[in-house]
Amino acid sequence: MKTMMDSMDAARITEYFKGKSILITGSTGFLGKILVEKVLRVQPDVHKMYLLVRGIDAPSAKQRVQQEVIETELLGLLREKHGNGFQRFIEEKVVALAGDIMNDNLGLEVPRLEELAKEIDIIVNIAATTNFYERYDVSLDVNVMGVKHLCQFAKQCPKLKMLMHVSTAFVSGDREGLILEKPINPGESLLEGVFLDVDAELRLVRDVKKELKATDVARNTERKAMKELGLQRARHFGWSNTYVFTKAMGEVLLGQLRGDIPVVIMRPSIITSVRADPLPGWMLGTRTIDTLIIGYAKQNLSCFLGDLNMVMDVIPGDMVVNAMMASMVAHSEERGAQVVYHATSSLRNPATYNVLYESGRRHFTENPRVGKNGEVIPNREMHFFTTIARFHVYMILTYKLPLEILHLVNLLLCGIFSRLYNDLNRKYKFVMHLVDVYGPFAFFKGCFDDMNLERLRLTMAMKTPEDQMFNFDPKTIDWDDYFYRIHIPGVLKYVCK
Repeated sequence: MKTMMDSMDAARITEYFKGKSILITGSTGFLGKILVEKVLRVQPDVHKMYLLVRGIDAPSAKQRVQQEVIETELLGLLREKHGNGFQRFIEEKVVALAGDIMNDNLGLEVPRLEELAKEIDIIVNIAATTNFYERYDVSLDVNVMGVKHLCQFAKQCPKLKMLMHVSTAFVSGDREGLILEKPINPGESLLEGVFLDVDAELRLVRDVKKELKATDVARNTERKAMKELGLQRARHFGWSNTYVFTKAMGEVLLGQLRGDIPVVIMRPSIITSVRADPLPGWMLGTRTIDTLIIGYAKQNLSCFLGDLNMVMDVIPGDMVVNAMMASMVAHSEERGAQVVYHATSSLRNPATYNVLYESGRRHFTENPRVGKNGEVIPNREMHFFTTIARFHVYMILTYKLPLEILHLVNLLLCGIFSRLYNDLNRKYKFVMHLVDVYGPFAFFKGCFDDMNLERLRLTMAMKTPEDQMFNFDPKTIDWDDYFYRIHIPGVLKYVCK
């Protein structure tokens, strides 16, 4: 068995995936796609990649994988490499499975499940609902029960060498100071003296849903109640939103159920666009920090919550995947091991919000936006609120007071402005809710220790250009250059279209 301190290079990593059968959940998401592409590109002799996706049957699952993974621009290099044989190569290597980690047996028929169990060498769990304000029942189903169902399946796999679980660095909550790479213990919450019982939370949701059904509430009322419950429970235990809270519970459950399966928990911070390969700037969906870029690009954001001197912990998606692949190799077949890694940058190479803001200003000054009539749109300066209290005062004076005046006028004029008032009031409440949910991220004062990952990096031999393919060292990133040349153009191209 290889030990952790064996030296690691590109050749060893690529060789490891030769002949392996890998089950991946969450393959249609950002990280999932990068991982699928990377394995297929660096190791064409991988045996099979089983992608578990939601679909009513095998053909619909296959179609989904084809459209959402195979046909994306991200696979351009791979397409070039295989030419006319590309589709045949994909048919040989990639198998779409119609299933769902929310369900027992992963939503698969028992014979199919048993057949699959005999073959799988590696399980990679990336599936998650990442919505901060998701329904509590949905979040628990995916982020907690999904882990349980995968553990049950993993124990049926005689050849299993590794279970890689992708979590988030923010399971730490809003702590300050150095946050260590250590597992979350059963019962542990972020508040002193408050015991977190995962089973009790699952029961609570079942009971609340039963009550709501019994009182025959409307569907949107149930949805709102479930969203509120998630936020309320998260805050009761010290987490700021439903996403990070349920991801923390998922980790606890994994620790309890894994038995002697080798487990690696990868906790990335805010994942940003691909930095190096296969397609610099490529990304999917909006990250929290990209709201700033998009708002600036569209000029519909005059103020933003955040202190420009604060560190935002970001890490490019391809570096996270490189770290995942290296750590799978390092801990393969280490019976009973459970290792936590922070794929983060705040300790080794911190980037402040100011670096992002200045890169954005530079980008839009050199590439000005042009209006419909061909005139150049001037860049407006943005105002930043360094505390939530200041932002609240600004919102009250600028929006809430005029709203109240409109409300009075509306009453005096027998409701003539009702529609306008309701519309503006809804928008005001929405902004205040966003601040409530995202605010803690804007003022996050923690710093993620990555000693475990640094130890793994020190085993990496960076001797050949090939070895650079698996670089996951944040110290090699020039943030100013990355944001200006890669990430901001990527957001404008792939997110803003």
